[in-house]
Amino acid sequence: MNPDADKLWLAPRWALAVLLAVLGMLGPFSIDTYIPAFSGIAQSIGATPVEMQQTLSAYLFGFAFMNLFHGALSDSFGRRPVVLWGLAVFTIASLGCAMSQTIGQLVVFRALQGLSTGAGIVVSRAVIRDMFPPAEAQKVMSQVTIYFGIAPAIAPIVGGFLFVHLGWHSIFWFLVVVGVVLFAANYKLLPETLHRDQRQPFEVRHLMRGYWDLCSDPRFLLLALASGVPFNGMFLYVLAAPAFLGEHLALAPTQFFWFFLLTIGGIMAGAWASGRMAGKVAPKRQIRDGFVIMLATSLVNVVANALFTPHAAWALWPLAVFAFGWALMVPVVTLLVLDLHPERRGMASSLQAVIGSTANGVVAGVIAPLVMHSTLALATTSILMLSIGLVAWVWLHGQWPEIGRLVAGEAA
Repeated sequence: MNPDADKLWLAPRWALAVLLAVLGMLGPFSIDTYIPAFSGIAQSIGATPVEMQQTLSAYLFGFAFMNLFHGALSDSFGRRPVVLWGLAVFTIASLGCAMSQTIGQLVVFRALQGLSTGAGIVVSRAVIRDMFPPAEAQKVMSQVTIYFGIAPAIAPIVGGFLFVHLGWHSIFWFLVVVGVVLFAANYKLLPETLHRDQRQPFEVRHLMRGYWDLCSDPRFLLLALASGVPFNGMFLYVLAAPAFLGEHLALAPTQFFWFFLLTIGGIMAGAWASGRMAGKVAPKRQIRDGFVIMLATSLVNVVANALFTPHAAWALWPLAVFAFGWALMVPVVTLLVLDLHPERRGMASSLQAVIGSTANGVVAGVIAPLVMHSTLALATTSILMLSIGLVAWVWLHGQWPEIGRLVAGEAA
């Protein structure tokens, strides 16, 4: 934690949470705004569905690759420069997408968007831990998760409106405006939270040693898997939304918002509950509760889809409860990741994001197209994604039972 933290941000804590949440929202917002225009873009530029899927995969893999470096750069040069440069590149990439005339051009600029948007997500986590002690950090992380949840809810609505009334290019022009506004806001408001005495040398040997220290630490890898992979249990349904909602549940496009409303409502409720537990409930108990909720809901979802014809009246609720369980535990796991190696919080945040976003990319480019034809296949794949994170947490709990044992703020 920065020893001068109390002097860096004098406004209310929730205001900093909003600023950081908006930075984190940029990634999912860049995905979800253009999904309603998939078919329209394909028709406009003569692209096949597989080629359109690559615009999503290119973004996600670009996001995963650059996440290797955002945190390390912020550990060396500071949090603020990395955020501002990331926003500048994102704005340029969005401009390129808006002016694209071929699928090849769109794929390239989508990849550039992915390379830049990770800066906000990665650095915002490190900023929180720079500024607050554990219990307070969990409350802020939960607030960020609540605000973060708004993006997937409103992004498809915004994107669909722009596509219908102004054409698909307007979606990316809108993202250009978002990039400019965010750059201006962060240039004016975001403080530099990394203390000069805590900066790491930007040397290849030092960086490689840092990557090795983290990647060779089984505690870090297991926590990163526990936090990053279960998200795909619900992200899978977001990616498969046109088939899941339109074909299997027979919902009209104007009714898709129910899915996003319930899922995001679950995320926001879970994050609120996580913040209420901060400093009162041991982290490992909160993580256990989150996994129990997700596992029980996933089992019910698989059985229901195996026995009954899917219907919107019941098929959306398991996803909302799953989202609640995920949001209940993920702020805690994220803070445990950042505190394993306090001197390399930026790098730890980077590598944690790499694991999660790589899983997202595999699910988007490979798994989702294979299973979206069946609601039972979607439910089964969802519980398999959850199981990877659950096994990682159970393994960690067995080997290092002391991790997450104390309530935040207690002495060891």
